[in-house]
Amino acid sequence: MRFSSLAVLPAVVLATAPPAEQISIKAVTHSGNGCPQGSISTTLNPDRTIITVGFDKFQTYIGPGTSYSERSRNCQLHVTLSYPSGFSFAVLNSVYHGFALLEEGTKGDFLSTYFYSSDAGKTCTTRTSISGGGVWADGQVYTQSDTVPATDVIRSPCGGRTETLNINNRISLTSTDADAFGTISNDDQTVSLTQQIHIDWYECS
Repeated sequence: MRFSSLAVLPAVVLATAPPAEQISIKAVTHSGNGCPQGSISTTLNPDRTIITVGFDKFQTYIGPGTSYSERSRNCQLHVTLSYPSGFSFAVLNSVYHGFALLEEGTKGDFLSTYFYSSDAGKTCTTRTSISGGGVWADGQVYTQSDTVPATDVIRSPCGGRTETLNINNRISLTSTDADAFGTISNDDQTVSLTQQIHIDWYECS
């Protein structure tokens, strides 16, 4: 996921978030084998700088007794935000929380692509990975973070409007050992797979 040039956008400066009561999630739709209908939740934090997505069915498996189709799962999210005139926003980084059990030889990759419906030609990608073995062989709760490079950041259009932020998430597992087992899932009873999307607000001039 990579952002393209910002040359066509109005001038902006980094700003505090607009008044919280003027920012809201108007709608969330989703599709994909990683998020069947009714299996996600979405919230905005009080200062409207973090969108948290919770997944109930985002599970991947690799190794003996698993099928090839279980190695990769994707979830496409469409989050429609309403925000006031004179502001725009941009995704800065993502933080993933969940549970992973990855034996030596396995690897889990997280990929998220972001773009706005009003300009789908400009996209950004963040990536992070977990290599199996060590502490992961017995299963661990994890927190993984990846950051959008400053040169890749794209901002939503300026002006009072409703904008849809599209997020295409994929988790995939690979292995160099056919006998090794791996899973990244929410099947730990105390941990659900979540993604926190950190955004910054900009004031248009």
